[in-house]
Amino acid sequence: MANKQIILVTGASSGIGRLSAWALAAAGHTVYASMRGVSTRNAAKARELRDWSFARGLDLRVVELDVLSQASADAAVAAILAEQGRLDVVLHNAGHLVVGPTEAYTPEEITAVFDTNVLGTQRVNRAALPVLREQQRGLLLWIGSTTTRGGFPPFLGPYAAAKAAMDSLAVTMSAELARFNIETSIVVPGAFTSGTDHFANAGAPADDARSAAYARYAGLMDQVGTRLNTLMPPEADPQAVADEVVRIVGLPHGQRPFRSVVDFIDDGAAAVTAVAERVREEFAERIGIADLLKPALG
Repeated sequence: MANKQIILVTGASSGIGRLSAWALAAAGHTVYASMRGVSTRNAAKARELRDWSFARGLDLRVVELDVLSQASADAAVAAILAEQGRLDVVLHNAGHLVVGPTEAYTPEEITAVFDTNVLGTQRVNRAALPVLREQQRGLLLWIGSTTTRGGFPPFLGPYAAAKAAMDSLAVTMSAELARFNIETSIVVPGAFTSGTDHFANAGAPADDARSAAYARYAGLMDQVGTRLNTLMPPEADPQAVADEVVRIVGLPHGQRPFRSVVDFIDDGAAAVTAVAERVREEFAERIGIADLLKPALG
């Protein structure tokens, strides 16, 4: 395979991470599907990935990586380098959804949401970026959310705020890494009512009394879910996100889209993105840093 990439996928035990790991391996890449508890809590999922790969003659490997630990992120990248000698793509997918009244979350609980969804990417970046900078080549591929620019229901406050913070870091770092010939692409999934464990595994605030105070909103999220199911076309499947990841990875370096929205119900994120990207590019031109909009191809 001429464009075979060495790829690290975070949060690959389920959902979009697992689908992306499968799809990338099926496309001929060497994929390191990372998760925590490879030999304990996620042993069965790790075995499933290995068995799937072996049965198809593909190169999908499992690596231990807890995004809450810098030592774990460092060890995962070191293990990949020991086996491959390089790392081409980092797919930031690991994240955790929480649902509940924002007031009910303690600051410490919201900090934990940011720790997984935002600081987790920073730990992985700090492990991987020295490698990519030395190589003078690479791709950071971020799984974002339409909540950062589209419409979304209430009771997703800490999660939506964390995804917006992660998105902001991705945009900032894209310019800071361009002169190292490191490319950035942000894949932005919309809502999916099936095909992932996102809502099934969602967290909730521990303060039941505060949550109970919002009883007048009882049933609202079920109502939203029912309406989303009604709006969702039959072809809506999170596999579309994994397919877009594969498409972007397969494009020539320097020609990948900065942002790609995969949204089957049109929550407005695509329309806002079109305007926001035009404004971002025009401002970069005005202040003389347009060269940072694309990786420096040396």
